[in-house]
Amino acid sequence: MKKFWIAILSCFLLLFTAGCENVQEKANTQDTWNKIEQKKRVVIGLDDSFVPMGFEKKDGQLTGYDVDLARAVFKQYGIKVNFQTIDWSMNVTELRNGTIDLLWNGYSITPERKKKVAFSKPYLRNSQVLVVKKGSNINSFTQMKNHALGMQTGSTAEQWYESKQNILHSKDKVLYDTIANSFLDLNAGRIQGILLDDVYANYYISHMANKKEYKIIKDPRVPTDLFAVGIRKGDKTLKRKINKGLDRLQANGKLASLNKKWFGKNNSYLRGD
Repeated sequence: MKKFWIAILSCFLLLFTAGCENVQEKANTQDTWNKIEQKKRVVIGLDDSFVPMGFEKKDGQLTGYDVDLARAVFKQYGIKVNFQTIDWSMNVTELRNGTIDLLWNGYSITPERKKKVAFSKPYLRNSQVLVVKKGSNINSFTQMKNHALGMQTGSTAEQWYESKQNILHSKDKVLYDTIANSFLDLNAGRIQGILLDDVYANYYISHMANKKEYKIIKDPRVPTDLFAVGIRKGDKTLKRKINKGLDRLQANGKLASLNKKWFGKNNSYLRGD
């Protein structure tokens, strides 16, 4: 009987592995532009709590810089954009499984991600910053070494923190499903700092009633990261269409206008392939 169940389990594992390999092969080879063009619809995965890139307002309406930008790009092709909230820690899996067509939500280019997905041209500069309470004695990245540090699961912050960097270390690393939840713990004193995107920190804190209670710490040694659209490796046509759309928005001034609307300045980054 034991041998029977071992055999069943082995068969299941073989089928599961074959299924995963098939999904991966499709993601790496299948060009879906014709299907998207026929349906006149593209599905974009996002974390709807990531201000100001893509987030849900109190009335339930989705808004944000990336929401506006994605709609402006696909409007050029007569294609409607549907946004789908996903578990951000599973973003690459959702993309490669075909649940969504794109990842467009403050998605930074990293070496780890480039192994699994393709990227559009980068369109926005960003960096990782540390947020602490003003009442703390923390004034630099190095002073976090004896404290608890929060960050979002699957975020660029987590990837950078776990890389071979020698800038920021903490006593404890605490992961959250959303950055908003990490602020709750920071306010309660359960953690003493949050590592997150500069664009999120500035926008989120500026819209809080108690914004004077927080301090944003930057470190010149932290490399700039760039936001781009995450695309399946097989979707070469879709990638070209997005890049051309971004170029047109830069040429006609729409990209600069969106930057000023959401950030108060034009900090776009659009060059090369």
